[in-house]
Amino acid sequence: MIVNSKCAAEKENNNTCFQYFDENVQKPALLLHSCCGPCSTSVIERLTDEFEITVFYYNPCITDEDEYRLRKDTQMRFIKMFNEENAGKTRIYFREGDYRPGDFLKAVKGLETEPEGGARCSVCFEQRLQKTAEMASLIGCDYFGTTLTVSPHKNYRLVSEIGRRLAMYYSLSFLDRDFKKKDGFKRSIELSKKYDLYRQNYCGCIYSKR
Repeated sequence: MIVNSKCAAEKENNNTCFQYFDENVQKPALLLHSCCGPCSTSVIERLTDEFEITVFYYNPCITDEDEYRLRKDTQMRFIKMFNEENAGKTRIYFREGDYRPGDFLKAVKGLETEPEGGARCSVCFEQRLQKTAEMASLIGCDYFGTTLTVSPHKNYRLVSEIGRRLAMYYSLSFLDRDFKKKDGFKRSIELSKKYDLYRQNYCGCIYSKR
């Protein structure tokens, strides 16, 4: 499902505009926010024939710098291997956002004791998706999206709501898909094993780690 801000007001299939792509037409550019390499695997595999993908690694919520670097290196290593396997057919690009965990800690001040999946996570989703939309607008991408919804621990409806709102604000199109469907999460585990990727056991911030 692709939500296009320019036609969001049209009533079609639950008020959502759909766009279908002709394989002979140049693929639209997608800035895909990624929380980590493993989560990006099945999402990239699913979207690579449809979009020109740039992975946007922006995660100030990973408050331990060594962990942040490890996940970034894992992301870049997967992209490198994927590109080598698909040389001549497609290519995935990479862009890193500013790493400022202090911005995250400031944004969630007062929400430190919230449970996982609560109000603190909502702020975190908002922060990362807003920066993704802002960057997509800045570099001229047609769409923005996120790998967050491949995780069974993430609230798809909340991510969808935030993405749609930001799409309207930035006059962009939000790729509104629940990537855990059609065994997306299961496939991410399979691909992580195939590429021998590091899989973390907590979301990222110091609060989720405890």
